[in-house]
Amino acid sequence: MAQSKKILPLLGNEAVVLGALESGVGFVSTYSGTPASEIGNTFYRIKDIYNVRFEFSTNEIVALEAGIGAAYSGVKTLVAFKHFGLNVSMDAFIPLSYTWPRAGMVIVFADDPNCYSSAQSEQDSRIYKDLLHLPMLEPGTPQQAKDFTKLAFEISEKFEKPVVIRMVGRVSLQTGPVIKGKIKRPKTTGKFIKSRERFNTMPPDVLEQKRKLLKLKQPIRKYLQTKNINPIIYPRGYSKKSGIITSGIGFQYTKEAQVTLNSRLPVLRIDSIYPLPVEKINQFIKDKSKVLIIEEGEGVIEKEIKVLSKEINPKLRIFGKDLIEPVGELNPDKVTLVLSKFLGKKYSIKESSLKLTRRTPRFCPGCPYWSIFGAIKQAVNPEKVVFCGNIGCYMMGYFPPFEMTDTLLCMGDSISVAHGIKKVSKQKVIAFIGDSTFLHAGIPGVINACYNKSNPLIIVFDNNVVAMTGHQPRPTVKVENILSAAGVKNIEVLDPVTENEKLKQTIKQFLNKSEISAIVCRHPCLYANSLERKVGQSPFKL
Repeated sequence: MAQSKKILPLLGNEAVVLGALESGVGFVSTYSGTPASEIGNTFYRIKDIYNVRFEFSTNEIVALEAGIGAAYSGVKTLVAFKHFGLNVSMDAFIPLSYTWPRAGMVIVFADDPNCYSSAQSEQDSRIYKDLLHLPMLEPGTPQQAKDFTKLAFEISEKFEKPVVIRMVGRVSLQTGPVIKGKIKRPKTTGKFIKSRERFNTMPPDVLEQKRKLLKLKQPIRKYLQTKNINPIIYPRGYSKKSGIITSGIGFQYTKEAQVTLNSRLPVLRIDSIYPLPVEKINQFIKDKSKVLIIEEGEGVIEKEIKVLSKEINPKLRIFGKDLIEPVGELNPDKVTLVLSKFLGKKYSIKESSLKLTRRTPRFCPGCPYWSIFGAIKQAVNPEKVVFCGNIGCYMMGYFPPFEMTDTLLCMGDSISVAHGIKKVSKQKVIAFIGDSTFLHAGIPGVINACYNKSNPLIIVFDNNVVAMTGHQPRPTVKVENILSAAGVKNIEVLDPVTENEKLKQTIKQFLNKSEISAIVCRHPCLYANSLERKVGQSPFKL
């Protein structure tokens, strides 16, 4: 009797981990960022069980560069981060695409439509495909997340190029049934063998490397045609003149919308964002009079299909972002409403009669940041001080009762923005930054402010952990030592809870200094060991 398949309930992020383990991944690096955090968290918990070399890197470009070194040395590698981390990695990522790793290399990033966890901007990172020219797959379910991770390693090994997987929050954090396969024993030791042809990106070789990269597009497209992806789904009694093209999570919503409206349109689900399945698209659109394109974010697929249709079917009417605004995430109601307009049917979204009390984010009970913001508000007149915010739990200082964040852009920006304000004004400026964010991207700003002689006050929120994204560990270096080495002469280290009065006095004193000053507020996060408690637990064992 055949052994039954093991089916596990996994998050999309956990399914990526399982796919990597089944592919024999040997090295994994990441910088935590929601909605991708569970990829690193899971590897951290199980690294010793499955003998995988894993690290939380100091930032995303470092994570990618470490992964590049491992893949160049012949060890299968996975690198993971959120969409803003993808931006941080780009200085290394684009040149990487010109080179030829000696082992499978997969880079996973997670976009955050609707800005649930990343408030600074809503970004559709699929647009990077035309800069990277690397295969990009987009799963829509946890099972696809596992399957596409395995496929990505397969493609990477065959063509000796990195492969990208694009997740979104709804896929990363949804739970679904995933079939568990055989986990491979990883190879974790390699050797770097010198080869200028593989790894050199200096002119004039770099131009030839780009030519070789671009020539891979068609062979990769043909290879993907042999795989069970980019399907066309024909319902019973389907319409021959109309159809839907969709991708990722949009396909799941499309299925619900079709049932709700009793629609029988054929659907092309696009799984490979780069290269697009041109043959499938041409086959799908050649005899249609109109097509609805449902994709979350920008009209990335829509723009390319409009170009293709001019040659294949010039009379085809294409609907997409004229019906779906490129803002916010999709959901079943939105997609059903759009499909009803496309079909000419009546449908309205029912407004909920449930009235919920509006609440703003708060610090956890017992969080030391209550004491820090309380001290600042008592020490200065908030109307006369500019507060430059940063990424971390202290972002909650933007909301009542404190309302003390005037700027907020990206990891590490607060010190440099504060420096710029001080260089052109006489205002008093305080830059907020957490210990992990400081190590991630804040150090260059400190060096710059010292070198170019401005005098903002830096307040470091030091709880010795990466708290906001799940309590991951951070390097155990002392922030004050780095501040001193960078040139900061006025430094005070204190406990904001037990030395709150001293904190108030130091703020008043340092704000009037003619040189850059820093206060390191050190008090542990009460929940900092929550990830540590889970070490050794594997979600892949029944």
